[in-house]
Amino acid sequence: MKKTETKKTIRCAIYTRKSTEEGLDQEFNSLDAQRGSAENFIASQESEGWVALPTHYDDGGFTGGNMERPALKQMMADIDKGKIDCVVVYKVDRLSRSLLDFSRIMDEFEQKKVSFVSVTQQFNTTCSMGRLTLNILLSFAQFEREIISERTRDKIAAARRRGKWSGGMPVLGYTIPEGTSKLVVDPMEADRVRAIFDLYLERKSLLGVVAELDRRCWVAKQWTTRKGTQRGGRPFCKTSLHRLLTNVTYLGKLRYKDEIHEGEHEAIVDEEVWKKVQALMNRNGRSGGGEVKNKFGALLRGLLRCKPCDCTMIPSHSTKPNGKRYRYYVCAMAQKRGWANCPTKSVPAGEIENFVVDQIRCIGRDSDLARKVMEQAGVQSRTQIAALANEEHLLLKNLSLWQTQLGEVLRKLPAMGEDSVMLGILADLQDRIREGEKRLATIRIESDQLARSKVDPDSATETLAHFDDLWQSLVPREQAELIQMLIQSIEYDGEAGKISIAFHPSGIGVIEQRLLAGATE
Repeated sequence: MKKTETKKTIRCAIYTRKSTEEGLDQEFNSLDAQRGSAENFIASQESEGWVALPTHYDDGGFTGGNMERPALKQMMADIDKGKIDCVVVYKVDRLSRSLLDFSRIMDEFEQKKVSFVSVTQQFNTTCSMGRLTLNILLSFAQFEREIISERTRDKIAAARRRGKWSGGMPVLGYTIPEGTSKLVVDPMEADRVRAIFDLYLERKSLLGVVAELDRRCWVAKQWTTRKGTQRGGRPFCKTSLHRLLTNVTYLGKLRYKDEIHEGEHEAIVDEEVWKKVQALMNRNGRSGGGEVKNKFGALLRGLLRCKPCDCTMIPSHSTKPNGKRYRYYVCAMAQKRGWANCPTKSVPAGEIENFVVDQIRCIGRDSDLARKVMEQAGVQSRTQIAALANEEHLLLKNLSLWQTQLGEVLRKLPAMGEDSVMLGILADLQDRIREGEKRLATIRIESDQLARSKVDPDSATETLAHFDDLWQSLVPREQAELIQMLIQSIEYDGEAGKISIAFHPSGIGVIEQRLLAGATE
């Protein structure tokens, strides 16, 4: 007598999503429609043992651009617990609009042996052809989003070339009347801008003008956004003053990348005054605050900070008439806003560099001290991992919000035409999302590196004992590289005469590798 084969039950989770909350309060909404289609499809596969799970995995008002969605997280957790065999969606983009996120989800599905089915696109991931089709569809979806972004940038470029203001915060001297998108001169602020240009011609120094603006309590442009958020209003520094003095907007023009076009707005500064200011700035050799190269081998460049001002100390030097060069580290606050604003001001480079290297040597000679340093470095590492996790959480929330706002703007854009304010908002959101995603990738890399940088205190003590031998064998460039890998930050308090050094736990591993390399040569 033949045994009847029993079909294996395939537990199907139905996932639904809608980008906005619009219409979700209706009796039968988009999420219900998606679920209904998925249930009908599962019913058609009943002979194969497919069963729809009763749990609703519905994300209403959540973007598909990231994975910060409560129902998606719940579904992934249930997959981890082995409660789901198959995930069914109405369309592929309901699960994710990001190719990177989708790949991660598919990897997890594959690891847990969970198949994926799209009702309207008629394929599933149980076969290689289904996976190929899926990747092609996602690539086209991402391509479509990039095309929209390119068209938006092209519209902004076209608006700038016609002299139209394309949105964003206006500069000092101008305002944007409510309901319009054009720059209009603010008479009081315009007088202040002209006075700043005259001050530079009179003082012939950015720092001198900054000091005078501080005395007069003049600050940069303050602006309230449509949402009521206050922006700007900070005191001037050399960089912000340089930006103001080189802004072609004050000539009645607009810049787009390297192009300059005539604007629709009225000029504030006379062209002759503008030319004199630019000529004087070129003679003074001001670069606008760009990064200075490490020409003279500053050992602590990027590590040393002024503790009272909580800012970087920048390598600098002076050359005497006899040709002798003296190197210093100068507080960025003192350099930007004047010596009177910083109690530390500067420190001779040679003295502080030798002190830091001597401290590392001392740690290598004292095993108890080396152990304490490594334990403290471990605490710092755990603190940094927690801080990065918190930053990642906040960034994901912001990305989710920006993606939702972007979806709303894209929905309204066809009806608005070439409205420059709307285009400006769209460009701003796209820039925020792009920069946010870059930062998110960096956070994850840094977290991973910190998690893998744990060093055994005994091994670290033994390694640091050989630091002096290694140091003497290196050329100056290699010494600078080693210090950058070993030390995380140095705080200098010139007022109290104290120096604090924080170490990278992973830096000990670098020394170990160097020592091993030296031993094999």
